[in-house]
Formats: sequence, structure tokens, C-alpha cells
Amino acid sequence: MKLRRDVFQAIADPTRRMIISLLAVQAMTPTAIAESFDSSRQTISKHIQILSECEIVRQEQKGREIYYHLNPNGMKEIAEFIEPFRKMWDDRFNKLEAVMKLKIHEHKK
Repeated sequence: MKLRRDVFQAIADPTRRMIISLLAVQAMTPTAIAESFDSSRQTISKHIQILSECEIVRQEQKGREIYYHLNPNGMKEIAEFIEPFRKMWDDRFNKLEAVMKLKIHEHKK
């Protein structure tokens, strides 16, 4: 059985988060990705490999070049984990907004 890396460990690294941000804008070759960093191409390749293993990025062969793309389905696990927290904070901010409006209304009287 092949063990898959944990997606949350993969996104914990700032370099990998930056790679995700770059690929969210456009597909890129490993060389183009590496040019955005002060690290060696080998180091960036290892980061890309980890993101690939977690299915956060996918590769596509175009002629002799390999392009990496962000895989939105790979981000689904992260989004599903975060969603309840987003809802909780939305509710809290909505309650705070209601209290603030009430206080402003009372102050105007």
C-alpha cells in the first residue's frame, strides 16, 4: 500500500505555499518555478514532488517540456477542513456587526 503524504504538512512549508500561489495564476515549468526562488532547482523539484504526491499539483507533458498546474481537486481536502471555521468566524463577525449597529443606533437617540 502506498502511503500518501499529508496535505497539511505539504502546505505547511512557505516555499510550497508560494509554489501553489504561482501555479494558481498559470501553469509553469520546473525551471520557471525555480527562477522565482533563491533555492536550487533540485530543492524546488523536491517541493514540487511533495505537492504532486499530495495531488495539489499535476503535471502535463507538452512536447519536451513538463508543465505543472494547480489541481483544484487536490485543494478540496484543505477547503473542507477550513469551511466550518470560516462559517464560525462569519457568524461571529455578523453578531459583532449587529451589536455595533445597535450601539450606534442607541448612541444616536
